[in-house]
This record gives sequence, structure tokens and C-alpha cells, in this order.
Amino acid sequence: MFSFFKRKKAAKEEVVVSTTHEPLQPTVAENPVPEEPKADAVVRAPAQVEVLAPDDGIFKEHAREVAAVSTADEPVVEAQPVAQTIVEPEPEPEPEVVVVAEVEPSASMIAEPEPEPEPEPEPEPEPQPASQAEPVKGSWLSRLRQGLSRTGQAIGGIFVGVKVDENLFEELETALIMADAGMEATEKLLTELRAKVKKDRIAQAEDVKVALREILTNHLKVLEKQFDLNAAKPLVVMIAGVNGAGKTTSIGKLANDFQAKGASVLLAAGDTFRAAAREQLIEWGARNNVAVIAQDGGDPAAVAFDAVNAGKARETGVVMVDTAGRLPTQLHLMEELKKIRRVVAKADGSAPHEVLLVVDGNTGQNALSQIKAFDAAINLTGLVVTKLDGTAKGGILAAVAAGGQGVRPVPVYWIGVGEGIHDLQPFVASEFASALLGDKA
Repeated sequence: MFSFFKRKKAAKEEVVVSTTHEPLQPTVAENPVPEEPKADAVVRAPAQVEVLAPDDGIFKEHAREVAAVSTADEPVVEAQPVAQTIVEPEPEPEPEVVVVAEVEPSASMIAEPEPEPEPEPEPEPEPQPASQAEPVKGSWLSRLRQGLSRTGQAIGGIFVGVKVDENLFEELETALIMADAGMEATEKLLTELRAKVKKDRIAQAEDVKVALREILTNHLKVLEKQFDLNAAKPLVVMIAGVNGAGKTTSIGKLANDFQAKGASVLLAAGDTFRAAAREQLIEWGARNNVAVIAQDGGDPAAVAFDAVNAGKARETGVVMVDTAGRLPTQLHLMEELKKIRRVVAKADGSAPHEVLLVVDGNTGQNALSQIKAFDAAINLTGLVVTKLDGTAKGGILAAVAAGGQGVRPVPVYWIGVGEGIHDLQPFVASEFASALLGDKA
């Protein structure tokens, strides 16, 4: 009897449940079985599922399935898209943003020296810190004599244990020509030496050497000129040269020297052709704590224009514009060099105040053709002669002073005899003449 009431109560609860709640409908269709199409029905295949790549750390998958079934009364029926369940994983934390350099509103970007520079693809000498004291003058002269030791031994050895006669002058002529002095300079020097020996009645070979040193010093004096850092503010210096002459390295050394003399410096990486030239200049700027105006693969004239304007706004002492290395025979590149000069003049009516050409001292007489071509294109105001510590013979400066091959005697501001940061020193005619003749002290 009691079991009867229990069964009746349970049945009553089932009725209450079934009448109170409506049956749940499935939210996701699981493999629905499509109806078999009629003979004249048009069946459309389900659309493919498009999976999107992760975007901002959120991965989404969208799918839509469309089917159409044709009946006699309704030719085409569009099926509703099947509900999809989108699983959104927990987004990953965004990476920390590191600000490398503040970019001014300009077409170029300013690379400050704080970020770690990229490694240079080509080996570059390790410059010494800018704070290191400059070497003693005596050590510089010894390195200059060592760099020109081959020429010094060839010319200086002629005066050992010989008589003052015509043979001495013939040997001198050969030695000077072999030292890249050229015919014009050699004839001029020997003509003056003969006249002095005859006038002063010099009978000893060592005295002839002293006389030649004096004549050579006076001959080179036309190239000696002091670089004026205070000629303008900012002093805009445009620097050109062929590839491999040491142009960018010389800029880094000059930046160190200018800062040591109390001038603020700004560099412009206008060499946008040579691989890693921009990175190389930025590296020098970082070592010297100097800002660099740079643009990756941009117009070098635009970089120069921005650099001059930035120098004026910051009241910088010196703005040095590096240009792409090129040969004088590359006329299209020489035309671009002219364009850079014109654009710089638009930024500052009196600029560029100095136009320098970096010349490799090992090129010999080819340096004359370079000087002539670049002078005709951009009107040079000075030279930087590098790599006099290798196989350079040094006589090329005598050829420049003599105006060999129609070259104007452009002043030589600096000469380089090493890879150190202080191995680029001002040109002094008496010191160079002494080293060229092999003087020991």
C-alpha cells in the first residue's frame, strides 16, 4: 500500500516537471543530416571555413555554412548560418615597448648615441676614447717620419758620402719623381736648388740636403692653412671622397678633435649608397657622444638639408655632412654631389663654409685627377690626406703645391698617419718636408 503512494507521487512530479519547463533546444548543430534533394532541386555546397591568423594576441575562427534546397513551391531557400562557438584564449601580455630614439617631426630620423649600434660588416679600427689626452708632439713627428720612411730613405740616402756634382742632381731628380712629386714639382725644386748651391757655393752634400729642406718647405707653404672653427655658426662642412679613402673614419676623428677644442658637433649621414655607411657613422657618433642625422636609404640632399636646419635650431658649432663615395668618372653621382651643395645653400645662404675632399695618400698621381674633378664640381676649400703610414710616398703634396696637371693648389688641412683617433693632425709644411727627406730629428 505504501509503495503505491510512492509510485503515484513520483509520477506526479514527472508531470509537473514536464509541464513547467520547455524542452531545451540544442545551441550547436552537430553534424545535421541534410535532406535528400529532389530531382529538380539545386544544392549549394557548404562554404569553406576561414581561419584567421592571430591578431593582437586574440585568435578567432570564423565559419559559415550556407545551404540551399529547391522545392516545387520555393525554388531556392537560403539556410540560416549554423551557430558557432568561438573560443577566445586568454590574450598574451603585450611586449614592453623600448624607445630607441626620439624622432623629430622631419623626413629624417635622428639617431642618438644612446642605443647600442649594430655591428659593422667591415672591420673598422677601434678609436680611443675622446677623453684621452692627445699624444706628445714628438711622438706624432716620429710616426710621420716612420710613415714616410720609404721616401725618406730613398731621398735622404742620396746625400751620404757623395760629391756635389751633376750626378747628385740626377739622382735627386729620379728620387723625387719616384716619390710621386711629378715633373712640374721636380723641375721647380731642382732649379731652385741648383741656383742656391751655386749662389752660396755649397760644397758638402749634407749642406745641399739642408738647402733642399728649406726649398721644399717654402714650396709646401702654399698648402699650409689653419682650419677656422669660428668662421660661422653653425660651421657647415661638406665632406666628399672616393670609396676607401677613409672619409667616414676621418669624420669621426675630426668630430673628436672639434669637441676637444670646445665646439659642439652634429653629423649628417648623407652616404646612403655604400652598405653600412650610415651605421658606421652612427657608431662614430656614439663613441664621440655626438648626434647623427640619418635616413635609411633616403635622399642624401634631404638629409643634409635637415642637418643644417637642426644645427641652426640647436646652435651647434659644427655640422659635418658625409656624402656618398664616388669616382670622378661617375658623372651622375657627381651631379648629385652638386645637388647636395645647392640644397645646403638653401638651408643656409652662406653654406657650405668648408668643402673638404678626403684623398688616399697611396693613390699617387691619381690623386691629382680626383682633386681636379671634385674641385670643378663642388669648389673645394681643403684636403684631408690619409693613409700616409702605409705604402704612400708623400711626394704627391709637392705635386699639388706645384699645380701639376692643371690642379689648383688646394690647402691641406690635415694628414693622417695611423688608425688611432689622434693620428689625424694638422699639416705643417716644415714637418712634412723634414719627414720627406728622412731627417732623424
